[in-house]
Amino acid sequence: MSARRTSTGGLIDRSRTVRFTFDGKTYTGCAGDTLASALLANGITLVGRSFKYHRPRGVYTAGVDEPNALVTVFKDGVREPNIPATQIELYEGLEAESQNRFPSLDYDISALNQLAGPLFGAGFYYKTFMGPVVGPIKGTRFWMVCEHFIRRAAGLGRAGYDKDPVRYERMNAFCDVLVLGAGPAGLMAAEAAAKGGRRVILAEQEPRAGGAANWSGETIDGKPAAGWAKTMAERLAAMDNVRLLTRTTVWGYYDGNNLAALERVGDHLAARPPGAPRHRHWSIRAEKVVLATGAFERPIVFPGNDRPGVMLAGAAERYANQFGVVPGEKVAVFTNNDSAYRAAAALKKAGGAVIAIIDVRPEISAAARGLAEEAGVVPLLGHAVVGTAGKRLTKIMVQRFDAATGRLSGDVRPVEADCLAVSGGWSPAIHLASQAGRNPAWDGRLNAFLPPEPTQEWTGAGAFTGAMTTAEALSTGRDAGLAAASKKASRAKLPEVAAPALEVNPAPVFEIKADGKAFVDLQNDVTADDVRLAHREGFVSVEHLKRYTTLGMATDQGKTSNVPGLAIMADARGLPIPDVGTTRFRPPFSPVSIGSLAAEKHQHFKPDRLTPIHDWHVERGARMMEVGLWHRPMIYGDPGETVEQAYIREAAAVRASVGIVDVSTLGKIAVKGPDAAEFLDRVYTNMFSTLAVGKARYGLMLREDGIAFDDGTTWRLGEHDFLMTTTTANAGNVMQHLEYFLDVVWPDLRVHLTSVTDQWAGAAVGGPNARKMLEACVTRSKVDNETLPFMGIVHGEIAGAPVMICRLSFSGELAYEVYCGAGHGTHVWEALMEAGEPFGITPYGMEALGTLRIEKGHVTGAEIDGRTTARDLYLDWMLSKKKPFIGSALMDREGLIDKNRIRLVGVVSLDGQPLGGGAHIVEKGSLEDLGESIGHITAFCYSPALSKYIGLALVKGGKARHGTRAFVSDALRKRFGPVEIVSHHFFDPEGSRMHG
Repeated sequence: MSARRTSTGGLIDRSRTVRFTFDGKTYTGCAGDTLASALLANGITLVGRSFKYHRPRGVYTAGVDEPNALVTVFKDGVREPNIPATQIELYEGLEAESQNRFPSLDYDISALNQLAGPLFGAGFYYKTFMGPVVGPIKGTRFWMVCEHFIRRAAGLGRAGYDKDPVRYERMNAFCDVLVLGAGPAGLMAAEAAAKGGRRVILAEQEPRAGGAANWSGETIDGKPAAGWAKTMAERLAAMDNVRLLTRTTVWGYYDGNNLAALERVGDHLAARPPGAPRHRHWSIRAEKVVLATGAFERPIVFPGNDRPGVMLAGAAERYANQFGVVPGEKVAVFTNNDSAYRAAAALKKAGGAVIAIIDVRPEISAAARGLAEEAGVVPLLGHAVVGTAGKRLTKIMVQRFDAATGRLSGDVRPVEADCLAVSGGWSPAIHLASQAGRNPAWDGRLNAFLPPEPTQEWTGAGAFTGAMTTAEALSTGRDAGLAAASKKASRAKLPEVAAPALEVNPAPVFEIKADGKAFVDLQNDVTADDVRLAHREGFVSVEHLKRYTTLGMATDQGKTSNVPGLAIMADARGLPIPDVGTTRFRPPFSPVSIGSLAAEKHQHFKPDRLTPIHDWHVERGARMMEVGLWHRPMIYGDPGETVEQAYIREAAAVRASVGIVDVSTLGKIAVKGPDAAEFLDRVYTNMFSTLAVGKARYGLMLREDGIAFDDGTTWRLGEHDFLMTTTTANAGNVMQHLEYFLDVVWPDLRVHLTSVTDQWAGAAVGGPNARKMLEACVTRSKVDNETLPFMGIVHGEIAGAPVMICRLSFSGELAYEVYCGAGHGTHVWEALMEAGEPFGITPYGMEALGTLRIEKGHVTGAEIDGRTTARDLYLDWMLSKKKPFIGSALMDREGLIDKNRIRLVGVVSLDGQPLGGGAHIVEKGSLEDLGESIGHITAFCYSPALSKYIGLALVKGGKARHGTRAFVSDALRKRFGPVEIVSHHFFDPEGSRMHG
């Protein structure tokens, strides 16, 4: 195949030469080229190797639907794989390489996979590698032997490991009308909505507005369509209520008309301006959405349809009209509809030689005949392409074809051609509409799926709706814009379009059944035989078909392959295509950079929550860490201290005198109403209706299936007034849990729930001198043992601020929780610090807090992990026998009371080395043979009270293993060492310190 650049025409700038490299060799293109068009202009048609068979592949499309020409781009010291060459705008110094080949693109050793084609059919992973191996490695599954080689051979590009140095941004935007697609329909919709006084955002994934108008060769209002589109875009951009976003792909449609988009800000630039981002992620919330996303041309499936030189007819037309590239010296066209005739005429006009038009239909329209005359050929009607030849296309084979029966007859006729432009019809790009709601609807006229009925506030326009002519697109665009405008805009006269009245309705021919490998999904190497194999093996559901064969997966998302694949399955089942159905399209519509998703956010779509005392912690040198949504101090490190040294010092200070920790993050829920006590009895495993006013009680919640859910204390502030505290990370889940049962299961209970987490600031003060410290600063109440016994509550003041104090302990020391209004948080904290100075008060962070609780054997979310029961955690003393509660009906199931379940124990390191959270516990083994797990470590620390590394663990048998020895087995950290299994109550098991 010998593509060439035309001397005139197109939207490129021939006066600006751009140099680039591909596979280490330097080439030149023109400003306005894509990498794909520049490669074609240089005669480069072999651009990659296929996913599974490593077959030679060339440029197939001209847009985001490209399945073959995926390349790796090197920029800013980073390699980025799997970028469609059709989407890469050419810039000076662009460096790209082909993928999935070794040692070179022309000579790829893995192409030998084609000889084993029958072994690599659909489902071969599942069927071939699951049996055990016999011989010297008996018992090892075949997959374990082959995995390394399979993974090296499969796949596409190779990701890099270097840190990405560029910046990414995120934006939130709000508009009245969001228009997706700036083709003629989208431009008309945006104009109509804007003139109606609406705030409009117009998003277009291409560098310039116009869509197919840029390469259609039509005229609109007497000027070339591309020029008309440019003028419209400039007019819209000048309007104060319109924002035009080019190079922006809307990739996800979510509830509430919330859409996600990626703007490629700097990919087309050789050097980004200082401070400019590479990509910008947009979260757009719109009152109304207009979907003018156009349509994708689809192929016809026939043997050899993946050979370099075979491409879609619309792509060939676009390369000729937009980029001034004729993709072959001898071009043949194969079609089942009229749109390919326009491509043939465009190629002829650009200087190409169209040597044949092969059409499966016995008759064509007058408009198509007129275009064939312009192309200089007489169409070969009632024929089909049944094969191709050459590493790069050199000839095609043609045979008589009956479109009504699908039968071939007569002799096979060879036709020399180095480019074959194929059109199997057009499928509306309904991906976003499918994400937004229901299943699409089949249209027998277009032989394609049309968008579903809206479930959100969107309307369609243009080819998206099945309106395949420019005149229809303009009309539907204007109407969609008017419908989206709250104020009526004038129904302006539509532009006049000069174009032949083509019949774009395809004949219902999706496959030519002839001998040879015929590909349905070029990106994933799925053949027509793979689809039929899935049918024979029972994978007839479209969702099963997709996963068994990988049809329409990866970046393709069925853009070209979906309808042909479903048609072949429908044929195999003897059903119409709509009865077979279609898969649901899922976001993203096209690949999205991870950098843009994470841009300027540590947690995507989640707020950063700061306690009222946050600034004090930061000013005192606290190292902060994220706990759930909250930022909490990890340590207050002294200069030169490691994290371990800091938390050991802090924890020892609490045991020796007094320490203070910020507990504002604990979930706090106000439970009020005449039936509040009854409600808590049903929610908790233990009794709360008997709790006296002014007292608190530790409580445990189960899920309905009997699994432990959350623990915390609940304080009775009045007869019908309770304050529940929950773990920090589980606060939201507990609130949802309570609201569900109150609203759905027990709506008759007179109870009101309010989350008051943010209304209270909290400090936990603990240590032998904690009471003395509080006595020095608390007024309007005593805090002696008689006035404030264990689990008692008092109200008082600290430095003039009202406070509520409960005596309870998480550290195992004499301890109190002090709560005040959030606005007084820092004021009360500083007063507590001042009162503690004579006692050497030490603020401590999460690491020391964890150390104290591990020493004491208290459980948190690491142990209440969604798999453990109250008995597993030795909290069965809290399971009331006097009342039912959530989970009581299922907590005694056989599997949940099995003595062999993993249960809570303590472990002590016997080699003086750290244990490692998540590490396995084994009875025997080594670093080379890690042994069989009997449990795992949930948390560990160095205990200053015991002067050794200790941990909590969940181990089979639990208490029965106390006093035995085992090993910690941690392959990730290369750790294997002896441990002793002991009680999880390491320190002061009698509780004498906290009751002192």
